[in-house]
Amino acid sequence: MKASVAIVTGASQGIGRSTALRLARDFSAIVLAARNGEALEQVADSVRQAGAEPLSVAVDLSQIEASEAVIKAALDRFGRIDALLNIAGAVPQIDLFEMTDEQWRTGMELKLHGARRLTIRAWDALKQARGSVVFMSGSAALDPKPAFAAVAATNAAIIAMAKAFAEQGIKDGVQVNSVIPGAVMTGRRRSFLEKWAPAHNMSVEEAMAKFPEEAGISRYGQPEEIAELLGFMVSPAAKWMTGTSVRMDGGEVKGI
Repeated sequence: MKASVAIVTGASQGIGRSTALRLARDFSAIVLAARNGEALEQVADSVRQAGAEPLSVAVDLSQIEASEAVIKAALDRFGRIDALLNIAGAVPQIDLFEMTDEQWRTGMELKLHGARRLTIRAWDALKQARGSVVFMSGSAALDPKPAFAAVAATNAAIIAMAKAFAEQGIKDGVQVNSVIPGAVMTGRRRSFLEKWAPAHNMSVEEAMAKFPEEAGISRYGQPEEIAELLGFMVSPAAKWMTGTSVRMDGGEVKGI
């Protein structure tokens, strides 16, 4: 395996964790970034067992100085960055008419601005490696609703930002794309359903069954399925794909 380094944010759980483990098959080192240092160390052990050298960086990427800490740690240890996967981000699902300015700000600070700052800080190293960047959006961007307006607006902004980075990347030799996953069963989604179900006079099992039916999909996606897609997107086989938003949602979005 040639020397190659991938940074995965949000790596302590869900899609981020699955992606880190998937990329450990293709990269010699994985830099793991998330807030929960204890959980990161558990992921690091699994990455090591999968064949890659892990480096854990416990940071809150909503903080301005965090991006510098992640990139400095990666370059100090490994001297290069070949791929950056911006997966971190949890935006509150609160009604448009109830969400406060502070909730809007904090929601966008991590998923949108945290990813923006990290990509800018990593750009020179990515240029040198002719590397790849992937931004994580979500299907709410394509079908905004009042109940999750902030999620939709943030995800739509991420798609647009990825396009802008991709335009510069064509000049600089950096591949940039975004991913639009649908309803993936992560711990965060399960926690949301556990709170949502009693408020709607349902059991958690009933709530979990209701969404796929209403969305017109056969089942929830799994984090490992998105991780496989991400693994392809930063592989040599996908190098000509740039400026693209790839949707993987089980058929939820029916438009062309």
